[in-house]
Amino acid sequence: MLSMVLMGIQLTVTVLMGVYFFRQMRKDKRSEPGYRRESSREMDKLQRMRAISLSEPLAEKVRPAAFSDIVGQEDGVRSLMAILCGGSPQHVLIYGPPGVGKTCAARLVLEAAKHSAGTPFRKDAPFIEVDATCMRFDERAIADPLIGSVHDPIYQGAGQLGVQGVPQPKPGAVTKAHGGVLFLDEIGELQPTQMNKLLKVLEDRRVMLESAYYNPEDVTVPRHIRDVFEHGLPADFRLVGATTRSPNDISPALRSRCMEVFFRPLTPEEVASIASGAAQRAGFTLADGEAATIGRYAGCGREAVNIVQMCAGLAQMEGRTDITPADVSWVVTSGHYAARPSQRADTASRVGFIHGLAVTGSTGALMDIEAIVTSGTGQVHVTGIVDEEELGQEGHRMRRKSTARGSAENVRTLLTAMGFSLAGKDVHINFPGGAPVDGPSAGAAMALVAVSALTGRAVDGQSAVTGEITVHGAVKAVGGVPDKVAAAKAAGLTRVFIPKENDAETLHASGIEVICVSTLAEIMTVMLLSEAPQEAPSAPAALAVSAAAQGETGRSVATAQAEG
Repeated sequence: MLSMVLMGIQLTVTVLMGVYFFRQMRKDKRSEPGYRRESSREMDKLQRMRAISLSEPLAEKVRPAAFSDIVGQEDGVRSLMAILCGGSPQHVLIYGPPGVGKTCAARLVLEAAKHSAGTPFRKDAPFIEVDATCMRFDERAIADPLIGSVHDPIYQGAGQLGVQGVPQPKPGAVTKAHGGVLFLDEIGELQPTQMNKLLKVLEDRRVMLESAYYNPEDVTVPRHIRDVFEHGLPADFRLVGATTRSPNDISPALRSRCMEVFFRPLTPEEVASIASGAAQRAGFTLADGEAATIGRYAGCGREAVNIVQMCAGLAQMEGRTDITPADVSWVVTSGHYAARPSQRADTASRVGFIHGLAVTGSTGALMDIEAIVTSGTGQVHVTGIVDEEELGQEGHRMRRKSTARGSAENVRTLLTAMGFSLAGKDVHINFPGGAPVDGPSAGAAMALVAVSALTGRAVDGQSAVTGEITVHGAVKAVGGVPDKVAAAKAAGLTRVFIPKENDAETLHASGIEVICVSTLAEIMTVMLLSEAPQEAPSAPAALAVSAAAQGETGRSVATAQAEG
């Protein structure tokens, strides 16, 4: 009887359990189709969105696809090739203004490097491009898409390994670029903490991660995670950093680990050629005159393409396929584009005028200097935007008088030593144009223009000069000589004087005569003409003549009135 009761109880329990599991299965079946239906709806939505696409922007159509498409950067591309295409590629920093082809050049050079002899890059070497200005960073190391981070078990979404208390390494861009190139755009904007981490990765070629939750004695930790914590994530890549900042704004520790390449600003003619190509790609006709106008107002290739696209929109609204001068004028006016100043030099030989040379950012520029002698107390005055200098690192800065003003004091001492009397005279040296002037490289030009004003001898208008001047008349080395020589050539000059100590920097200069000198006397014998050319009087002289004439006319009128 007892056995019958036990069997009945067992049967009842079995039935109840069967009913429970049956209901659970039915419940799961009812919920699963709902989940699948929701997922299906979302997938359909994604597919409908992906089926919609706008036309390709003109900027993407004209993006360089070959080295021949990169305008005006032959030297920069050649430097990149020399750095990355050999058997031992190096890290590199590319300086240059925006829209001149830095990113496209880096991509194309990597593709060329994959096929060069002895290259360590494999055919599938990745090109990982990230922007330092958008690189999200958390000081708690929760997330670091550049270097990598660890997903600890306490974080939401840690998954099954997190339930077991196992931390999970997450690779960053440096690991994704392993075996290839990491292109870090606007590298000068990288946060200091990230910069320090990046420098460590460049040094070790791996990423070491840490976690308080990692226990090397825990047998449940998967082998690959144990290996990452013990040996690090691989990060053997070549860094190509691009920046619009000047070299002085970049971390010295980073610069010491990298080669440096400079991409120059495009000339108006080069920008005009980009505009013509963009118009052709868009199916519109752009005359040479309109392209030249765009070249004068667009600062880079990207701006030129934007102007062309807007002009094309105006033409399309009127059913035309040609871009007219009125279209270009309207876009330039509505966009408030400013015309680039012309760097063509006035090659007339005049008294008290000389062509100096400067570097703005990483670009050479022509810098006219003028001087005049007035009655005074034997002083040398300098006007124009002559800045003070700020030296030192952040938090330990000091200001000092501009070395350009110091050069003026050297000029005064030198003039006296050379026998030029300043008794009762002042020499006024001016830097017109509003461009900031700093550094000692204008010293030789300042001394020469002062001598011209004192002696009345004209300065050769076909020449330019750069160099620091000493109180003994020696011309010392300065920086940026290749860029300065290029600026003199672009300005239409035929000759440039540079310090003898800079002679190695101009071995590849062509199209302009480069004369290396050691003293001011060597420059004076060539640049100072024996006599002033017979031409219209200088502005101060003309004003004086005009004032005298007006005074004489006034006296004549007064005399006539008195006689009347």
